[in-house]
Amino acid sequence: MLAAICLPVFALTMPNARAEPTVEVLHYWTSGGEAKAASALKKDFEGHGGKWIDSPVAGGGGSAAMTVLRSRVLSGDAPTAVQLKSPAILEWAEQGALANLDDVATKEHWNDILPKRLQTLMQYDGHYVAVPVNIHRTDMIWANPELLASVGAGDVPKSWDEFNTLAEKLQAKGVIPLALGGQPWQEVILFENVVLGIGGTEFYQKALIDLDEEALKSDTMKKVFDEMRILRGFVDADFSGRDWNLTTAMVMNGKAAMQIMGDWAKGEFLAAGKVPGKDFLCVSTPSKDGYLFNTDSFAMFEVSGDDKVAGQKLLAELIVGEKFQETFNLLKGSIPARLGVPMDKFDECALQSEKDMQASQGSDGFLPSVGVDMALPGALTGAIVDTVTSHFNSDMSSDDAVSKLLENIELARD
Repeated sequence: MLAAICLPVFALTMPNARAEPTVEVLHYWTSGGEAKAASALKKDFEGHGGKWIDSPVAGGGGSAAMTVLRSRVLSGDAPTAVQLKSPAILEWAEQGALANLDDVATKEHWNDILPKRLQTLMQYDGHYVAVPVNIHRTDMIWANPELLASVGAGDVPKSWDEFNTLAEKLQAKGVIPLALGGQPWQEVILFENVVLGIGGTEFYQKALIDLDEEALKSDTMKKVFDEMRILRGFVDADFSGRDWNLTTAMVMNGKAAMQIMGDWAKGEFLAAGKVPGKDFLCVSTPSKDGYLFNTDSFAMFEVSGDDKVAGQKLLAELIVGEKFQETFNLLKGSIPARLGVPMDKFDECALQSEKDMQASQGSDGFLPSVGVDMALPGALTGAIVDTVTSHFNSDMSSDDAVSKLLENIELARD
């Protein structure tokens, strides 16, 4: 009899006791391959009973989204989950704006299934505040094999001298050698690849991460700017302001021979039905055993409401889950951030990236990309960006560029 009386009360209170997991996700995955990958996460989340509110912000390699985020946080209306890079994660964590994910991390054994370096990037003061979605690399050449073959080239260049020679042949034939979007972050991706290729991994560490003065003003850095000046001559006149995915389309459609861009470019080729090794080539840029990485990640902001907290925990759990790591990265063109995900469905570009990434874990070659805000706080990144884009879009000498780089970094440190 008591059970009969209590049961209706229990039934009435159950719906209120279990909040519907809800997330508003602020991200900048808006192009073809990226948009499909974002939809996969949304579908997975909703399939687990969650409510997804999509807040995409296009443009600027994420800078536009960060502007929106600052405005939202200042107005007391922070999104539930935000796509952030590791320096930005640190900055928001220092302000006390991020939620603690340790309970999910412990339950899902993140310390056993995430690479050590990524664990560090996702934590603040020893606590998880963000979760990695994938691993990209920015040191990649994407090439049109037909255009390379038209000048007798069967392989992608393995040194910057070879690159220059091939580009000259393509240019003489009336082909745009290097597809580039004239946006500062794209120009810095090109720059960091040249730094890695000419200086090597140790020089990259000293110059672009440690900001060592001797490295920054060295003859090696001058050679880097010399090569950037040469590369500027291989870019078409209409590059200014062009988005990266439109630049990828130039290679895809035979309007340009090569693009130097992160492996998210592969998602564009795959979305168009192109086959790696046949319709396009994917090879690491000339370097000395380096791997410039970029990790998409989501930080969870402090929010109120059981539904939002439940949504954050569910989203974090799903992101690191083996199923999503496979599905998402197959669409995005990246490789899993979770170790041990089966790679049998991945293409040859991803398999090579996975092999190179694993090899770099025990060496000094696994290095964060400056061009996509993985390496330095915003002001210091900005100092490098300003110098590189000023040099690339003017007749500034290499000596003057080195001097300007030192000056801008010093000002950013003050």
